Amino acid sequence: MTATYHDLDTPIGTLRLVGGEDSIDRIELPNRAAGAPDAAWETADGDLPAALADTRRQLEEYFAGERQEFDLPLSAGGTEFQQRVWAELRRIPFGETISYGELAARIGKPSASRAVGAANGRNPLPVVVPCHRVIGSDGRLTGFGGGLPTKQALLDLEQRVAGRQLRLSPVLSSRATS
Repeated sequence: MTATYHDLDTPIGTLRLVGGEDSIDRIELPNRAAGAPDAAWETADGDLPAALADTRRQLEEYFAGERQEFDLPLSAGGTEFQQRVWAELRRIPFGETISYGELAARIGKPSASRAVGAANGRNPLPVVVPCHRVIGSDGRLTGFGGGLPTKQALLDLEQRVAGRQLRLSPVLSSRATS
């Protein structure tokens, strides 16, 4: 089956979505999507295949601050270890961060933070599989395929949205304390 691609303009730049009717296979960040697409991919002219259309819609909602979780059919290859890391990435709550060491501990490999970092770096579905939520143990931003400014922009977006949703209006606050 031939993969189809679609370039999506977002606040962090153009993302290249690659997939088909049944699944999304990869998302290329702006610095990687700027080049020519793989020769085996077809451009999506007109109607997008179902999975690409759904991915586009959900990403637009995410960047508009209207979506915190993705519900997409993902098809990312990878080793068993990478799959475990990527599955755990999806469990990091929206607007929160964890360290590479904590991620390693969560998959039962507490001494494998470097391997976790390598798997994180090979994540073919950034944003949807939120590798940007993993930071250094000292709280600094480290390693991100889209560049640290893009990582910071994604974290800032999530923290703004999460902060807005956590605030209670004065009316609700007074009811909650009575």
